Formats: sequence, structure tokens, C-alpha cells
Amino acid sequence: MFDLLLRQARLVDDTVRDIALKDGKIAAVGDIDDLARKTVDLRGECYVSAGWIDSHVHCYPKSPIYHDEPDSIGIATGVTTVIDAGSTGADDIDDFYSLTREAVTDVYALLNISRVGLIAQNELANMANIDGEAVNQAIKRHPDFIVGLKARMSSSVVGENGITPLVRAKAMQQENGGLPLMVHIGNNPPDLDDIAERLTAGDIITHCYNGKPNRILTPGGELRASVTRAIQRGVRLDVGHGTASLSFAVARRAISAGILPHTISSDIYCRNRINGPVYSLANVMAKFLAIGMSLPQVIECVTANAADGLNLKTKGRLAPGFDADLTLFTLQRQPTVLVDAENDSLQAEELLVPLAAVRAGKGYMTEQGSAKYAFDF
Repeated sequence: MFDLLLRQARLVDDTVRDIALKDGKIAAVGDIDDLARKTVDLRGECYVSAGWIDSHVHCYPKSPIYHDEPDSIGIATGVTTVIDAGSTGADDIDDFYSLTREAVTDVYALLNISRVGLIAQNELANMANIDGEAVNQAIKRHPDFIVGLKARMSSSVVGENGITPLVRAKAMQQENGGLPLMVHIGNNPPDLDDIAERLTAGDIITHCYNGKPNRILTPGGELRASVTRAIQRGVRLDVGHGTASLSFAVARRAISAGILPHTISSDIYCRNRINGPVYSLANVMAKFLAIGMSLPQVIECVTANAADGLNLKTKGRLAPGFDADLTLFTLQRQPTVLVDAENDSLQAEELLVPLAAVRAGKGYMTEQGSAKYAFDF
């Protein structure tokens, strides 16, 4: 007997299937006749995807600059898994890990290569903070929690150190089995060309569509040759919207040229969640629908692609044996003006509205879902 059976779930390819869950895993997908302890008939009225994964957030509640509660940016918004992108370094990772054990949302961390983490904007300006042994020991203590490394490579962060912190980050990466390395790009120095040429397969460029001068496009609007070569080597592009890191003009130009993101992430924390321009991962996803990506493309960026990029081997797919993490949502026709980090606007015709999330087989309604539905989880 299954634990939970979702009948007539609409998948993003618009097929309708039943989804059965048991012992925290997806047990079956298809036409299912077996009994379940609890059955919810969706009548094909809402979409169900693998649980949304936000691969760039800031949710260490004690961080003095970028902080939030994991469940406020996770399960409450239909997101089942979040990856904190460098809020903590080796000094605070134990405390962060302990706090995340209380969350419903599944939380992982990209460890900041600075042992002090984001206690200030310039955490890589003092090379003494970049302690390889501290990083190695932190990863040994939390091998299932730390899924990669984070290096913020912009001028305000690295100070006079230029490209050197990235060189150190790549050495740490190799010492730890080639963990994914997420690299924040912003204002130069260091120049994006110098950054891109040092990245290898599996590394992640976040804030990939920022509108700053040190962006992925040349002044003529073409993709930089260094970024083209990086992508050809297997480097991945992550959105990382944030307060200052998404330009509709850059995203539209890149996507129209076939330079799509591998992952759509929010770079959310309390301030840009409450005051915008981020608000939620669903809101960021709606922006990419409005730019012209298809619904299956957008969903893949927050499910299979996100899981693959961070080696979350049991997440990201609606298939037997994967974690019973699901997101239930609708596409609501609601003409809306969306705003990027440059305060430019874009007319959207549809919004993604998360109604509920299932995490490890247990269902949770979102605020929007509670107002419209009464799924008996």
C-alpha cells in the first residue's frame, strides 16, 4: 500500500499521470490502481513537477548581511530544496548545519572559501581568511551537507587580491574530489575573461545575466569568447537574480542567441524577498517564461539541471526511486509588469503560482494554495 497517491497530476508536458509515494520516495508514475493510505485527486487542474530546487539562496539566519529562514524561502514558496551559496565559511558551518536540521526544507551549503563567510562584503580581501585546511576539515565534518564551494570574484569582495582567491579556490576544489565551484561575477577587477579561462567542467558562473560592465556580453552584444570556451568545456550558467544581478536586456539577448541558463536561481534573502525585485523563485521563473523560455525548459532549470549540477543524485526527477519531493503549481493568466535588478520592466502574461509542496512524502500547502485548494495531505 502506498503512503500517498496523487491522481491525475498534470506534468509539464501536459500529460496526466498518477504519482504514488512510499517511504519518502517516488514509488510509481503512470496509471495506478493500487490502494494508498491517502489519495488526492488533482483532476488534471494543476501541474506537478519534481520538487523545485533553488541552487543559490542565503538562509543562514545569523548572517549579519544576507540572511533568512530556510522555510520562508523554501517550503512556504513551493521550493523543496535550497542551497545556501556561501553565507557561511568554515567558522560557522557547524552552527548553520545544526540550524538546518530543524527546517522542513532540505538545505545544503556551498562553503565560502573564506573561513569567516559573509560577515562583510569583502571576505576575500584578506588572504589569511582563505584557509585551505579549514575548508578541508569542514568538508570532512559535513560531507553530505556541503555540496560545493563558493568564491565571490568581484572587486568589492577581493580588494587588491585580484584573481588569486580563485586560484586558491581551484586548488581547494581539487583537494576535495572536484566538488562543484560556484563563482560569483560582478564588477572588475578581476576581469571576467581571467575568471572564465580558469574554470573547468562542472564549475558554475552565477549572476550570469548581470548588467554590469564586466558581463558575459561584449559591448557589441556578442557572447565573450572566453565564456563561449568555458561553456564548451562544461562550465554551467546560473541566474542568481539577487538585488543587483539580473538584466532583462542581457538575458533576452543571450537567450535569443541560444545561451540559456543551466539553472534558474533566486539569490534570495529577507530583504529582496520582502521588498523585491526577487520575491520568490516562482517569480524569477516567471521572468524567464516572459523572456521566451518554455515551461518545460524553466522547470528543468529548477529540477533535473539543478540536481545534476550539484550532484543531488536522488532529486530533480519524477521517477521511481527518487526522493518524494514534489511541487504543485498552476500557470495563472495574469498580465503583470515584472522588474529586473536594473529597474527595467517586462510584461508577463502568466505567473507561476505554487500551491503546495511535498517534501519527503509529506504535503505542505503554500499561502496561495491554501486560499484556493484544500488538498488533504
